[in-house]
Amino acid sequence: MKKVAIVTGAARGIGNGIAYQLAEEGYNIAILDVFAQEDVAENVGRIQKTGAEVLYFKGDLSKSEDRIEFVKTVIGHFNRIDVLVNNAGVGPKVRMDILETTEESFDFVMNINLKGTFFLTQAVANEMIKVRDSLENYRPKIINISSMSAYTSSTSRGEYCISKAGVSMVTKLYADKLAAHEINVYEIRPGIIYTPMTEVVRAKYDKLIAEGICPIKRWGYPEDIANVVSAFVSDKFAYSTGEVINVDGGFHIQRL
Repeated sequence: MKKVAIVTGAARGIGNGIAYQLAEEGYNIAILDVFAQEDVAENVGRIQKTGAEVLYFKGDLSKSEDRIEFVKTVIGHFNRIDVLVNNAGVGPKVRMDILETTEESFDFVMNINLKGTFFLTQAVANEMIKVRDSLENYRPKIINISSMSAYTSSTSRGEYCISKAGVSMVTKLYADKLAAHEINVYEIRPGIIYTPMTEVVRAKYDKLIAEGICPIKRWGYPEDIANVVSAFVSDKFAYSTGEVINVDGGFHIQRL
């Protein structure tokens, strides 16, 4: 029986790169995203061409009923979940200074990035616990995609920074709780990654990269994140949980 990986927000960008990598490694893939499948058919088709079975579920991570129905659908279809990659996330619709931003913007970002991630993890972890003893060689993993914004101030998108700092604590909490159930939890902090989300500010980041904001002077790509996900699911980190890997070209290094 093939292993199954959930990747949220895998219709495009980092999530699509992760889903493709895991499909290449023999996983069937379940995707939760807000886009209609026909609108992202090319990206989904790319994953399917690996030979993986792809279950695509159009839903809103911030809505309890969508999360519950998604997990129910995945279990009903595949009977197992081996990997959860919490990748889905949004920035504010309009960047505003923290002295001016609105509660609506705060709630929009937090409900998806933090609340949705926390409660989807809760639902999936409980399913992993249920099937753990009935599956041979079952070693489930949960991987949270946070951001360098978990510790880096951007006062024009404070709600995003707060949400990603919260995801880091979600990692710690679930790593602590789930260790007794032999479920390891990890976190990846991407830096400046070329995706549809960052494409709109490409000129700004081209300049910052050229000026040396990162020791490794290039954009990151979804494949860079996917490679670390691949390492985490490989059992090569079996005696590590709650671990954080920065995939940011060295941005996290404090330099003089």
